[in-house]
Amino acid sequence: MLKPLFRTAWDIRWRTEDYSNGRHPYLSADAAAFLAKAGAALLGIDSYNIDDTVDGRRPAHSILLAAGIPIVEHLCGLRELPSTGFRFFAVPAKVKGLGTFPVRAFAVVPERLISLKRLRTQQR
Repeated sequence: MLKPLFRTAWDIRWRTEDYSNGRHPYLSADAAAFLAKAGAALLGIDSYNIDDTVDGRRPAHSILLAAGIPIVEHLCGLRELPSTGFRFFAVPAKVKGLGTFPVRAFAVVPERLISLKRLRTQQR
């Protein structure tokens, strides 16, 4: 099952003005369509947003969510993961009536546990 995690290294800009400056890496509409057609079950990225935030359009969100593919943004530490041989989890908080919500994202690597997502309270 295809569950790509995009490692862009943008997370090193966390808590800096550069993190949300609109020049972050994002997924093109063509890439999102390709992944939807390929049957991706989930998509994660260590960037500010899966879409370009300059023009307000959200093609990657629209394409992926319409295909039922969850999106996990703001990941950190992906560089610590091997290319294969790990299990990724994105455990949602128990909330109702929200279109977006925090998750506890982590990966289990044989003999290691790597946290990949900051708690929402730490983002403030």
